[in-house]
Amino acid sequence: MYAIVRAGGRQEKVSVDDVLNIDRVSEEAGATLTWQPILVVDGDNVISEADKLSGYTVTAEVLGETAGPKINILKYKNKTGYKKRMGHRQKHTQVRVTGIAAK
Repeated sequence: MYAIVRAGGRQEKVSVDDVLNIDRVSEEAGATLTWQPILVVDGDNVISEADKLSGYTVTAEVLGETAGPKINILKYKNKTGYKKRMGHRQKHTQVRVTGIAAK
């Protein structure tokens, strides 16, 4: 069984005990997140109607904060001697999916 959920502006395919990185949320480590699924697949049974999906929830436990990969930014203008170098690491929250259940 797996589900598609909207987490932090992206859609993620999740199943029980998956660990994934989502955009940073304000909850502390050990807190529980609840998502409304967009699609639920249970064997051959595919559920995508909104009225049937309202009975399903996906729960996840917050494990902590992580940082994404380093992105190097370099600005350069020819013949002027202008160079500027910056870096960025996006902050993420790591979560473990604990259940996909019908209400």
